[in-house]
Amino acid sequence: MIDIALQINNEVDTFLNSTSPKINWDNIPENGKWSNKEIIGHLTDSAHVNLQRFVRCTYEDGFKLIYYQDEWVKAQHYKGADVAELLQLWKLVNRQIARILTNYPNDRISATCDTSREGVTFNTVEFLANDYLAHMQHHLNQLK
Repeated sequence: MIDIALQINNEVDTFLNSTSPKINWDNIPENGKWSNKEIIGHLTDSAHVNLQRFVRCTYEDGFKLIYYQDEWVKAQHYKGADVAELLQLWKLVNRQIARILTNYPNDRISATCDTSREGVTFNTVEFLANDYLAHMQHHLNQLK
C-alpha cells in the first residue's frame, strides 16, 4: 500500500506543478461532457468516497458505499468554483488518502466493501486502492 500512496502523491505533485498551470479551466465542453473544473471536481468527489471506504475498511467488513458521480458533480456546482480552492481541496484529500494507505494495517488489506449501484460487488481495499490510482491517472490524462 505504501507504493500506491507514493504514486498518488507523485501524481498530485506532478499535476499541480507541471500540468495544472497550462489547463484552460474555463472551458465549455460539448454534448453534456464535464468541464475541466468538473473533472477535477469529480476526482475530488472520488477521493472523498474512497477515503471513507479506506477508513471504514480498517474496522468494518461488508458495508455498502456507492458513488453517484453525475449527481455529485452537478450538486457541487464545480463550474463556478474557484480553481485554486478546488485544486487545494483535491490535493489535501489525496494527501489524507496517501497517509492512510502508507499506514494501512496489513491484516485489513483484504477487507471488503460493496461498491455496486445495482446488486452486490465486493472489492478489497487492495483492489480499491489500485483502482483509485488508475482512475485518477485516467482523468488527469484527459486534462493534459
